Amino acid sequence: MPRGTGETGGTGDVVDGAVPAAPLARRRVAVLAVIVPIVYVLDLATKTLVLRTLEGREPLVVVPGLLQFRVIFNSGAAFGLGTGMTIVFTCVAAAVVVAILRTARNLRSLPWAITLSLLLGGAMGNLTDRLFRWPSGFGPGRPSPLQGHVVDFVETFPGHFPVWNVADSAIVCGGILAVLLAWRGYQIDGTRDTGSARDAKGNDDA
Repeated sequence: MPRGTGETGGTGDVVDGAVPAAPLARRRVAVLAVIVPIVYVLDLATKTLVLRTLEGREPLVVVPGLLQFRVIFNSGAAFGLGTGMTIVFTCVAAAVVVAILRTARNLRSLPWAITLSLLLGGAMGNLTDRLFRWPSGFGPGRPSPLQGHVVDFVETFPGHFPVWNVADSAIVCGGILAVLLAWRGYQIDGTRDTGSARDAKGNDDA
């Protein structure tokens, strides 16, 4: 196909200049502007709901031996990992949010827009807990800033798998998508590295 006629790079993005870079980037950022609030609000709403209905109560069994809801307060990372390193994970979550926002300036790939939206929405959801839930916060009686405990409530295979929340699931799904996209050579800017350029360079060097 002649250059400039709308050839795509396999991700639904135009790679040969058929669509100007700036409008395309704005479209992909618009995807973040839609998905991120959905993930964030869903995470906040489910946490609020389970705190009002299940905190201090027996687990709500949905499917015996497979799925139940019970409230725990997690000072570690996703799925209960790294308990006791709360402030570290707070700083990491804040750094992830900043890094994704900076990366979004060059975002022209729809799959990467979805991936970063999941990561950003999940990171913001758990970061909100780190900043505002007990024992963190900014008012009197809150002695541990940046060390709030994250609300987890979804327990699959009770007793055999860590308890998690909506933000955790978004982060994990985003992480899996990022690995798959990188493995397939899809780039943030909407292009795809198939390895042919690297192979050609290697043959020239040989």
